[in-house]
Amino acid sequence: MERMVGTVVRGIRAPIIRSGDNLSDIVVNSVLKASECEGFKLGDHDVVAVTESIVARSQNNYATVEDVASDVRNKFGSGAIGVIFPILSRNRFAICLRGIAKGADKIVLMLSYPSDEVGNHLVSWDDLDAAGVDPYADVLDLAKYRKLFGEKKHPFTGVDYVDYYSKLIKDCGADVEIIFANDCRSILKYTKKVLNCDVHTRARTKRLLKAAGAEIVYGMDDILSASVNGSGFNENYGLLGSNKATEDRIKLFPRSCDGFVNDVQKKLLDKTGVLVEVMVYGDGAFKDPVGKIWELADPVVSPGFTKGLSGQPNEVKLKYLADNDFGDLKGEELSQAIKGYIKHKDSNLTGSMVSQGTTPRRLTDLIGSLCDLTSGSGDKGTPIVLIQGYFDNYTAE
Repeated sequence: MERMVGTVVRGIRAPIIRSGDNLSDIVVNSVLKASECEGFKLGDHDVVAVTESIVARSQNNYATVEDVASDVRNKFGSGAIGVIFPILSRNRFAICLRGIAKGADKIVLMLSYPSDEVGNHLVSWDDLDAAGVDPYADVLDLAKYRKLFGEKKHPFTGVDYVDYYSKLIKDCGADVEIIFANDCRSILKYTKKVLNCDVHTRARTKRLLKAAGAEIVYGMDDILSASVNGSGFNENYGLLGSNKATEDRIKLFPRSCDGFVNDVQKKLLDKTGVLVEVMVYGDGAFKDPVGKIWELADPVVSPGFTKGLSGQPNEVKLKYLADNDFGDLKGEELSQAIKGYIKHKDSNLTGSMVSQGTTPRRLTDLIGSLCDLTSGSGDKGTPIVLIQGYFDNYTAE
């Protein structure tokens, strides 16, 4: 019988993960139990994906606000610190800001506008147009911002982040001054010590600041890049990818994920004889059309994956073939012609018209986004995602 189903995605339930748990065994057992309960079989090149959160939890990769404060004091010393381009998030950044503020005498907080890096808006573009403000050139102080825009609350959270971050810093014992600008070098009029908090543009920001005369420049990826007082850490990303665990504790992005994914792959191969691909995933890379928020607040979608997930898809556009190369065919003749084309397609279709519109993104970014949408970030209880048939195409029987 002709195969009528392509890609299938399943959220796999797992026990609540605690620090020190043998996560690779838990993942393997959870997938096999789901297979038995739901009556499906694993196949070669299926993908088992595990959310970064439970990987970090099993690794006990945590740090406290005081650990952050200690690292900030050691790196910046006394005086004012410019903290620039943070994202607007109670879960992602506020807990980090508490640690930064506890390690500083004064913070000059520079917020990008009209939105942060991932699309959380302070004000709308219409607001800027009505006020005659040029966000690429104008630097606003707090008084000017309030005069022009008043109190603006986030549409989803109902939080005025300007007020929220200001109070948080003061409550931690530091003085605060807030400005609004989009050129990182604007901060140097206030202080030569800068902590840049942008995620995906951090390398350029550091380069520009150093070239413009900054005396001390660190990024969020440099804070807790090594253990402080026995804390968790991430040598590659520091505080990037972290989020709130408790009021005084931060869960960091997981470390050494390659060993974990290879271990899961081997254990499943030993138990089933099937070679699956395995990855760890964080935030997906997609944009909300209403809130305008680009989801990716993690430094990467996948911090670890098996070698079969390297690269990009190499796919042809079926509708292009149907409308162009085989526009005179229909029915079974059309189906067979397209299948023949797929079977003999070039191994690298980059730049080919027949591949246009097939989303030239890395496999891990595409699959990780699919996983993030499947598992969500709430109470679904499915931190493992099984994807079957992702690498199949129209010729698969």
